[in-house]
Amino acid sequence: MRKIVFEVCANSLQSAVAAEVGGADRIELCAQLEAGGITPSAATIKLAVAQVHIPIYILIRPRSGNFLYDAYDFDVMKEDIVMAKSLGASGVVLGMLTADGDVDVERTLELVQLARPMCVTFHRAFDRARNPLTALEDVIKTGADRILTSGQAPSAYLGMDVLKALVAQAGDRITILAGAGINPKNVLEIIKSTGVVEVHASCSAVVPNGMDYISYLDSERPHYTTDASIVKEIVTHIKSPI
Repeated sequence: MRKIVFEVCANSLQSAVAAEVGGADRIELCAQLEAGGITPSAATIKLAVAQVHIPIYILIRPRSGNFLYDAYDFDVMKEDIVMAKSLGASGVVLGMLTADGDVDVERTLELVQLARPMCVTFHRAFDRARNPLTALEDVIKTGADRILTSGQAPSAYLGMDVLKALVAQAGDRITILAGAGINPKNVLEIIKSTGVVEVHASCSAVVPNGMDYISYLDSERPHYTTDASIVKEIVTHIKSPI
């Protein structure tokens, strides 16, 4: 039976605690998941590292939007990596592209080297690259440890064919971490069909609005948090024989 690593994308301290309670192996910690995730605050990192006992990787993303970063963005990313390291994070999650849709190998390599000895995941900027197989080779050149990807599809389930091809091409040179839309109903099929040994999900549920008074200025956008029961359900599936 293969050992499957389950990473939960946690958008808060509460979510990080719930991920561990549910049995996750690792956490990607971010903020503003509804915007695709950005770097969490130093306080969130510090408290999560203190209260959670599984590895925590910090998302290094200075803003939402595309992954073409200017010199200001790049400086912020470098400082956030130094901060994450100083606060005891186990790894960072990052990614950069060039204007023509290739991996920004030179600057990503600089970030990877700065991050060591922490682990480094190249995030779903990979799914915006123009050619996934070329991008795979470029990420390997940066020295990153893994790639988080949906197989350049809206979900990992829809991207299974590309994920399978990436796993085959990667071999033992880099780990392919499948993510996007993974849930208890599809996680085993994705693992069996693609050969991935790591999966990533947010396991999110809407937090009920506890306000008795609702101002007309309040947004109706829901707030999500990791649900430990969903984490447990996925863990139960992936611990079964594959």
